Amino acid sequence: MSAQPGFVPARTSAPTPGRHAGVPAAGASAAADVLVRPLAQTSLLDAVRDLRRDVEATSFPLELDGIEQARASRARLVDQLGEHLVPRLTELSAPAVVVVAGSTGAGKSTLVNSLVGREVSAAGVLRPTTREPVLVHHPLDADLLSHHPVLDSVEAVAADSVPRGIALLDAPDLDSVLESNRESAHRLLEAADLWLFVTTAARYGDALPWRVLEAAVERSTSIAMVLNRVPPASLPTVRGDLLDRLRAHGLAGSPLFVIPDVGPHEGLLEQRVVAPVLRWLTMLAGPDRARTVVGRTLRGALAALRPWVDELADAVQDQADAAAGIARALDDAVDGPRSEAEATVRAGAVADGAVRARWAELTARGGPFARLVRRSGRVRGGARLARTRAVAVEPLLGELTESAAAVLVAVGGRAEDSLRATLTGPGAPAGGPSLVVRWGAGDQARVAAAERAARAWTAEGSRAARAALAAAAPDDAVAARRRDVTRAVGEDGLAALALAAAAGLDEAHEALRTLVPDAADALVEDLRADLVRRARAQVDVERAGADAALADPDLAADASSRLRLRLAVLKGLT
Repeated sequence: MSAQPGFVPARTSAPTPGRHAGVPAAGASAAADVLVRPLAQTSLLDAVRDLRRDVEATSFPLELDGIEQARASRARLVDQLGEHLVPRLTELSAPAVVVVAGSTGAGKSTLVNSLVGREVSAAGVLRPTTREPVLVHHPLDADLLSHHPVLDSVEAVAADSVPRGIALLDAPDLDSVLESNRESAHRLLEAADLWLFVTTAARYGDALPWRVLEAAVERSTSIAMVLNRVPPASLPTVRGDLLDRLRAHGLAGSPLFVIPDVGPHEGLLEQRVVAPVLRWLTMLAGPDRARTVVGRTLRGALAALRPWVDELADAVQDQADAAAGIARALDDAVDGPRSEAEATVRAGAVADGAVRARWAELTARGGPFARLVRRSGRVRGGARLARTRAVAVEPLLGELTESAAAVLVAVGGRAEDSLRATLTGPGAPAGGPSLVVRWGAGDQARVAAAERAARAWTAEGSRAARAALAAAAPDDAVAARRRDVTRAVGEDGLAALALAAAAGLDEAHEALRTLVPDAADALVEDLRADLVRRARAQVDVERAGADAALADPDLAADASSRLRLRLAVLKGLT
């Protein structure tokens, strides 16, 4: 066979009407019905829009194995929904978008210019040539294309030579040296109703185009191929090998056009060279044929959504499962910090430092709390001394509050360190390190919670002291003793002694026993237990910080159900 330009169907038997990109007239009548029901239903468009919104809102907060693939799949799905399905369902009568794609130097722009009959897209030897994608359409199709999202990223050109019913989109190189061009090329392919793939005799075996074509086959996208710059001597070999590759990749029914190597040239190709492609596009532009191609690609894209969304939902479920595993690991990890918090309180950490120094000052010779009880056993007091004691305990209560807050802050800090280590150390749960990144510093929350707890604890001291003095006395002697203590020390003084004892000052505990022997031990233990509870609660504050980092809708146990519900609705409509 001579190396003349022409159309070579990549099949060995007669085509099935309506099945391939080169659709004969026999399939036209069925094509109209294909689009009328149920693809044009508003409910289907709404379902696709809802799916797009939920897919776009889906995130993958945790870094798990395979997460980059899931994110890339999500991005491609958003593009497919937003660039192709939504606009196509919104305007079924819009021209079929034919994306001319291929590798660097394949001659895409020259082919588009030659088909249009004038230069509408820059072509040349510099790479990358196609910096801004160009969409060429018939002037009378402008309104039908006006709302298509692809117009946001292309230069639209009207040309009378383009058949009504199709629009040619010259896309950047799939393997462009510019990442932005590569991303644009792949995104524009998602907007296509039909792919016109351009390759050359020298590059038709490159791996990248075939990977892209395989993805198109999975979505039943209509595809045609142009084999460009074929030397006459190698045409039989190259064409035969390419036909075998097309069959092997599930593209046996795709049209194949051969453009011979015309040697060095500038400008447009001769009309006779591109005539077969132009005749095919003109035939394709007929209303019924174009609707058949649109319908086939649209239905293929809708069918391909099912495994695609299922895969995405599985990835979301993996995130939720990992989050549950992290939560279990943290639940197990808080036992140690809680026990350590209790040990810290019971070891008397709150009594160290300023509290102990203030107590020594108050009980020093001549101090207001020196010799609380006379040798006779009576409480030393009087109105004047009582007033002095009331004033003297105020700094002690303040220092108890500050010391308790400082201890609780330290308890929280150690708990956070321990919990973070659980997420990053040996045996860390899947996704743990990425949660640490999301888990913001909790210093302010820790300090605020500790200060609230410390104030509440000292306030509990006053309440407990009042309750102890007001409790029913077992006999008159005890009642009389309590009245003496109330007059000589006061409720605040007794509360300060009880809090200091609970904090770990043994001397304060002994003094309390001399004042209220019937209630001292129970009062001290109640206040110490209360402080222990607050220290353990401070650990829970840190645990809550991790919960806040896990409080992402895409980490919820039922996160994947939203996508699965959308998919179920879509299945019901298609």
